[in-house]
Amino acid sequence: MAFQGLTTPAHQVNQLAEIDGSKLIGTKVKAPFAINPEVYVLPMDNVLATKGTGVVTSVPSDSPDDYATLMDLKKKPEFYKVKPEWVAPEPIPVLSTPTYGEMTAPAVIQKLKIQSQKDVKQLAEAKELAYKEGFYQGIMSVGEFKGLPVQEAKPKVRAKMIEEGVAFAYCEPEGLVISRSGDECVVALLDQYYLDYGEPAWKEQAEKCLAQMETYSSETRHAFQGVLNWLNQWACARTYGLGSKIPWDPQFLVESLSDSTIYMSYYTVSHLLHGGTFDGSTPGPLGITADQMTDEVWEFIFGQETSYPANTTIPQEKLDALKNEFTYFYPVDIRSSGKDLIPNHLTFAIYNHTALFPEKYWPRSFRANGHLMLNGKKMSKSTGNSLTLRQAIDKFGADATRLTLADAGDGIEDANFEEKTANAAILRVHTLIEWCQEMLDPNNTKANLRPENSPKDSYHDKVFENEINELINLTKASYEGTMYKEALRTGFYELQTTRDWYREVTADIGMHAGLIKYWIKTAALLVCPIAPHFAEHLWTDLLKEPQSIQLARWPETSSPVERTVIDSAQYMRSTLKSIRDAEISMSKKGGKGAKMKGMAFDPAKPKAVRVFVATKFPDWQETCIEILKGATDMSTGVVDDAKVREEITKKGLIKDKKAMPFVMSVKKRISEFGAAVALNRTLPFSEKEALEIILPYLKRNLGFVEGEVVLADDVKGKEGPGYIPAIIETAEPGSPAFIFWNV
Repeated sequence: MAFQGLTTPAHQVNQLAEIDGSKLIGTKVKAPFAINPEVYVLPMDNVLATKGTGVVTSVPSDSPDDYATLMDLKKKPEFYKVKPEWVAPEPIPVLSTPTYGEMTAPAVIQKLKIQSQKDVKQLAEAKELAYKEGFYQGIMSVGEFKGLPVQEAKPKVRAKMIEEGVAFAYCEPEGLVISRSGDECVVALLDQYYLDYGEPAWKEQAEKCLAQMETYSSETRHAFQGVLNWLNQWACARTYGLGSKIPWDPQFLVESLSDSTIYMSYYTVSHLLHGGTFDGSTPGPLGITADQMTDEVWEFIFGQETSYPANTTIPQEKLDALKNEFTYFYPVDIRSSGKDLIPNHLTFAIYNHTALFPEKYWPRSFRANGHLMLNGKKMSKSTGNSLTLRQAIDKFGADATRLTLADAGDGIEDANFEEKTANAAILRVHTLIEWCQEMLDPNNTKANLRPENSPKDSYHDKVFENEINELINLTKASYEGTMYKEALRTGFYELQTTRDWYREVTADIGMHAGLIKYWIKTAALLVCPIAPHFAEHLWTDLLKEPQSIQLARWPETSSPVERTVIDSAQYMRSTLKSIRDAEISMSKKGGKGAKMKGMAFDPAKPKAVRVFVATKFPDWQETCIEILKGATDMSTGVVDDAKVREEITKKGLIKDKKAMPFVMSVKKRISEFGAAVALNRTLPFSEKEALEIILPYLKRNLGFVEGEVVLADDVKGKEGPGYIPAIIETAEPGSPAFIFWNV
């Protein structure tokens, strides 16, 4: 109270006396606005001595704690050292509720079977039920405000008590607050300045700015929108610490979150104003002193003012130099900061930019990131789970640390630095360097390369080049979206996966030297923003480029990406994996007598594979697709389920156990990829040709003596070794069937 203007002199507590609380038990007192003219002071276990004055007015009709205490005192007056007449009055109803009537507390006590004031846990639940019901549903039954809802009556009662001098407003923290010095904190009433961020016109400008900004994730945008909805007056002044002084009241400093929200604008001209000192005591290259930088000068530099300040000693050419620097670099292209600053500092930056600068200088993008965990746990020095940047560099090196940080996570969620990933990055980088050295060594006869000037005429050459080009485009999009984990995935890991596949499938004819060199150049350029030292080594030491990679341009694709080629390669790999997985599964069962739809197969003996390619879908599936096309809004992907069921019933497919599951699977694809893709049942390449290309690799890799790709329609009904009708019938476009047999 001494710190809230309730005593004189302020901030001083003068103790007049000290009395034991037990001495007050049984004292008659007058309770403000009470029905009974006098009440007794009684003991209660659940009163907090640290809360307010430590004395509360009892309302046993509506407070479960008060009612439970009163019943205990009535039952055991001798134990609690009270006289029976002190607790003789029965609870008086003061409000009524639809659920509990006029005696909320007794009803809730009975409902929860509470026996005494010792049942603290149950009383906490009872308090929440009673207070919630009373406040939101209660109607006053007594007093001047009888008949009013409790929500309306409560502030009126408060105001009347203060008006009549029987109460005063007092504030305290919701819970215990301890300062860094170890002292318990209280609420103090101080002089304070507020920034009125909720002002409608200003808020409208801030919302307009946010709508135009790139936030790089929907979560970040939603977080900013939420803050704009609740942010109102913000206390912006303090009397100690570092910061800018409030110009009109220098005894106050601008508090840290409100300060420095437009400091980026000062960066644009600071190099011309400072001569190596922070405080501006030494003029910079333009020879301008701090006292010459008046409000009018700043208005000319940062604002829309085009006429030179009238009362300035700064020459026009120097003013032009300052303004040109600002207009060249502003607005802010990207501000990157922690997600914990969205509810305050970053939102303040939006507000203050809209208030001080013309719209063309409003920020263009803010990127918020999460906090950094270490090995899946929160970093903490006390637990030993801590790693500084210097320690990480000493332990793993700069590039492995940067690769691991990029791999730690994108977006607003907390990232996770895994030391296992850092160790793996070291090995991966050194392995890659050794491979590149071997490939670029003209004297290496074991590289299995075709000459650089030879034709790039194999199917696998074409796939390799197209996949490199697609990864260039995907990585560029990820970098532009500040999604570094995704950029690392496509520009580092998947690029190496593409190389690995090319190396495997061309083992018989060799890789093309020109494409390998193109791959190494691309690999260096794509990973350069994340691992610059590694990229520089590839670029200057191995590729012998004349200039640093830091001066190189982003790689241009050697040719437009052919989607059909990439789709056919993905189909090829998917089919190969299915065959490999099935063959491995059969091998594991080999000792037990593996069978394929009843046909015996021993993976240890000479074996063959036959792949069956379907050129069209089963008639019932085609019917379902046509029904879905007619019932789907192609622009939105919304499916009219009632129409689908009606048409399927008409076609007699409703009883077909395969029809509805198939429809549901297509609907799922519509939600994932859109109606146009999901309902397109034609493949843009020849499955048979693609599989015939990969067949030699399949035979070599899995040890098949024979192999063949045939059209399912050409062999339907055929039986014998390598022909099982039940399996052949399962072939669908995009999903071939295959059979193993011994030869």
